[in-house]
Amino acid sequence: QVQLVESGGGLVQAGGSLRLSCAASGRTFGSYAMGWFRQVPGKEREFVAAISWSGGTTRYTDSVKGRFTISRDNAKNTVYLQMNSLKPEDTAIYYCAASESVAAVTTLKGVGYWGQGTQVTVAS
Repeated sequence: QVQLVESGGGLVQAGGSLRLSCAASGRTFGSYAMGWFRQVPGKEREFVAAISWSGGTTRYTDSVKGRFTISRDNAKNTVYLQMNSLKPEDTAIYYCAASESVAAVTTLKGVGYWGQGTQVTVAS
C-alpha cells in the first residue's frame, strides 16, 4: 500500500516555474515507478511524466518535453516535477501516481495509486 501526498502547486505567471513534490508513505516506495498526470474540468486526466524506480528511465508527454523534468529521491520517498516556462495551457490539477512499471504508470488504467492532487494555475 502506498499513500501519496502532493504539494507545491499555486499561481504563477506565464514563463515562470514551479516545483511539485509528491511524498509517499510505505517502505516499498523505491520499488514503484512514479508519474504525474493532470486534469482540467470537463476533460480526461492526461499523462504528463513518468520515472522508473531507479530514476534511470523517464517519459514525457510531447507538450512538456524540454520544459518539465521529473526526478525522485528514494531516500526521501519523494518524487518531483520541475516545471519551467509554464504556459496558461498547463493550468490543471496535477496528480501524483504510482505503479509497478513505467509502462503502466503512463496510462490511466495502469496506475495503482493516486494522490489527491494539487492545483497549478498559470496566468497569462
